[in-house]
Amino acid sequence: MENFINTTLDTTQLPKFEEVPFTRLHPKYLWIVLCSLSLFIIVIIGAPLGYDYFNPDEFTNRFWLLFGISVPIIVVLGTLFSVFIYKKKGYAFRTHDVLYRHGIIATTTIIIPYNRIQHVALHEGILARFFGLATIQIYTAGGSSSDLSIPGIAKSEAENIKQLLMGKIQKTL
Repeated sequence: MENFINTTLDTTQLPKFEEVPFTRLHPKYLWIVLCSLSLFIIVIIGAPLGYDYFNPDEFTNRFWLLFGISVPIIVVLGTLFSVFIYKKKGYAFRTHDVLYRHGIIATTTIIIPYNRIQHVALHEGILARFFGLATIQIYTAGGSSSDLSIPGIAKSEAENIKQLLMGKIQKTL
């Protein structure tokens, strides 16, 4: 009979993911974020304007004053928020896992070991295709809540990453 050994690990000697150099998303991805924000703002502005065109008696001068003050604030805050979100996102590939970091107030780092990856997909939206970018979608054994999506990667680099991950999946099978 073997002796059971359960030694304590020195947690100060474990590798620290905080020290990993993260690759930033492609600079063109910021333009995609800002274009999406612009579309959202156009809808916010367009809805009251369209409604006012068909029902001019229902809007008062006070509404238009508040509307005129709030729209620039929404534009400025939305733009600043989008830039901060963009700057905080990053990804890294290590020998045994992939890391993705995001978040402004609370930074979240997702670490997925290669042996948990089941499928990898490359997606291109309309704006992403226009800017030559793609999104890597990583599907894991843990279900949709543990899947990972890394946007804003140059298409050629995304294809290389997909091949790398597919190679890692094949080695674990």
